[in-house]
Amino acid sequence: MKMVLSSEWLKLRSVNSTYHAIGAAALTVVLGIAWTLYVAALADERGTLRAAAPEQGFLPLVQMSLAVLGVLAITSEYATGMVRTTLITVPKRSTLLLAKAGIVGVATFVTAQAILLLTYATSRLIANGRHLGFNQVPFSEELPTLLASGLSVTALALVGLGLGAAVRSTAGAITAVVALLFVLPGVVTYLPSPWNTRVATLLLPNLVPQLSGERLSSRLGDGFLPPWAALTVLLAYPLVALAVGYHQLRRRDA
Repeated sequence: MKMVLSSEWLKLRSVNSTYHAIGAAALTVVLGIAWTLYVAALADERGTLRAAAPEQGFLPLVQMSLAVLGVLAITSEYATGMVRTTLITVPKRSTLLLAKAGIVGVATFVTAQAILLLTYATSRLIANGRHLGFNQVPFSEELPTLLASGLSVTALALVGLGLGAAVRSTAGAITAVVALLFVLPGVVTYLPSPWNTRVATLLLPNLVPQLSGERLSSRLGDGFLPPWAALTVLLAYPLVALAVGYHQLRRRDA
């Protein structure tokens, strides 16, 4: 297993797409700085302002960028035909998928946390003593949300990996991730009450505030899931996706 992990780590850091995905996610820091400068200028004019925290407002960019990394971790091998060599070297499909999941999981969690913490730190430094709303909360209270955000990014990256293994198509897997992250939350709002709220609390984008014990939104209310239940649902997403991916990986030839 150690050799397989080393091989997967080498493959991940040897392809340009990895750095493109990380670069896209890192734009969050730049956007966070620009956003904070903008709202800080408004606050200087008005005296006080309540603005969204940039590390939360731009979280979908990190989620989507690193989900693409998860997808490409396997679909790029199908696109180039390299997967045949990989499966000859590691004939046991479960070992291969577990190794990929381990490397993608660690890489995306560390990357996401670094980006989110850097966005958090730079925005608070720029905000300084201004009353912008998001900079009035101490770091100890923000930490659960930051950790939950990082976990959501990792979960989505592993979902991307599982979907990539299942459909073997970069476009198909990315489309499914986009639907999960952006389309489904909008569709659910058209369900009759109270099912719209009940289903919405189970969707991946809405699990972060529930993980950290925060209010979902003025529209969705406080949510239904305590943190432990939200964590269970969050973990279910990659587990199901990877199970489907493994089934397809084992059933079909490369």
